[in-house]
Amino acid sequence: MIRIFGSVFLFLFAVTDVSAQAVEEKYGEDVLRGSDIDSEIRMTPRSMSDLKLSFAPIVGRAAPAVVNVFSKRVVRTSGSRSPFSGDPFFEQFFGRGFSAPQERVQNSLGSGVIVSPDGVIVTNNHVIEKMTEIKVVLHDRREFEAEVLLADPQTDLAVLRISASEPLPFLEFANSDRAEVGDVVLAIGNPFGVGQTVTSGIISALARTQVSISDYQFFIQTDAAINPGNSGGALVDIDGRLVGVNSAIYSRSGGSNGIGFAIPSRMVKQVIASAVDGGELTRPWIGASTSTITPELSRVLNLDRPIGAIIDDVWKGGPADTAGLKPGDVILKIDGAPVYDAETLRYRIGVSDSDKTASVAYKRDGKDRTAKMTLSLPPDEPGRDPHVLEGSHPLSGVTVDNLSPRYNDELGLDPLLTGVAVTDLNPRSYGARKGLRRGYRILSVNGQAVKTAVELEREISKRVTRWEIEIDTGERVVPWTVGR
Repeated sequence: MIRIFGSVFLFLFAVTDVSAQAVEEKYGEDVLRGSDIDSEIRMTPRSMSDLKLSFAPIVGRAAPAVVNVFSKRVVRTSGSRSPFSGDPFFEQFFGRGFSAPQERVQNSLGSGVIVSPDGVIVTNNHVIEKMTEIKVVLHDRREFEAEVLLADPQTDLAVLRISASEPLPFLEFANSDRAEVGDVVLAIGNPFGVGQTVTSGIISALARTQVSISDYQFFIQTDAAINPGNSGGALVDIDGRLVGVNSAIYSRSGGSNGIGFAIPSRMVKQVIASAVDGGELTRPWIGASTSTITPELSRVLNLDRPIGAIIDDVWKGGPADTAGLKPGDVILKIDGAPVYDAETLRYRIGVSDSDKTASVAYKRDGKDRTAKMTLSLPPDEPGRDPHVLEGSHPLSGVTVDNLSPRYNDELGLDPLLTGVAVTDLNPRSYGARKGLRRGYRILSVNGQAVKTAVELEREISKRVTRWEIEIDTGERVVPWTVGR
């Protein structure tokens, strides 16, 4: 099937890529002025060489580097209590009515890509997240236990490693920044667990930022068929190089609708480099909070079109502040690459190197300006200080920590937010039952503002019969009153 589609596609590509002079010589001048030229050119193959055109050589090089990833974990469920428990009469016959805890195995299936001959593999984080056993099956059916070098929920990428006795086939990286809409691509993976499968298509769109798959919204869209099980597989170009890692599909039925999304290879390379080096994955920041330019905002700012990211606030002493950028400036380009919205800006900065000097094109008061901005890592101030709150108060069982630009990046929050955030909570706690969620900020307790976890613990532990707590959900500030 692949050979047939490849032959037809490449044949049409070859025969339609003809100069006007060549067509005129072959069909005559009158044909050029007529409407039959397309039907004349789109003819059946005329030679055996035309029939032999195929994607098979590309697949032959790329497929051995794509693996299947099987992961599992044992989930222990708590026992249940019988409705007869506590009734003396029924307990004579049925006992106290407690069922023993049970165990069940949760499985996950996905794909992965070998990116170095020593067994480094990249896949999607959601394929291996919370799993305790990870097995990798190679193209030649050999099986290996894998260790996790790094898991990054923000990009939905995970880096694994296996140990083989000889160098393994691997894929080289393409420059995803040079990919263009219309480029031919192949998707390789293990859809539905049926075995390795190859599908072909084109790049349908670039810089998709409104997908809501991960914190870093910047994806390559393709119409190559991607189905469940393809997650973590390879999206390769016509040279067999890795353009992106397949991550998700847009589907209401669970099957492919011709809209698939892949994480660009530039982001993939950065995550892999951090994993191999054994260092912490910390991305550069611009030192500012930004918003996407809307049509309404573009009219207010007298912009010719709704494109760019407007600066809402800057961190004093951060890269944007040092470069002279101010709130209200609209960033349009980073190093010549267009900035379509706030998510594009975050991606452009996030895949750059720290200490890099970037060229920023922006508008201020309707005038085009440029600036040089030296990127840096976000500071971790005032420093992490996790506290598990305990006692007779509404926040018992809640874990809180100090916010900082670096920690905010991990949590997916506004980089300039300060204060105390919920980082974890007991699902049986009062707060969890009342809708408290990870990432919410606690602003004050009984009218007293809290800026650190220590201050919050001190205020919430006071002996009172009524608590008035202000909570920022990210969308609005909610007053939370507990007690009489």
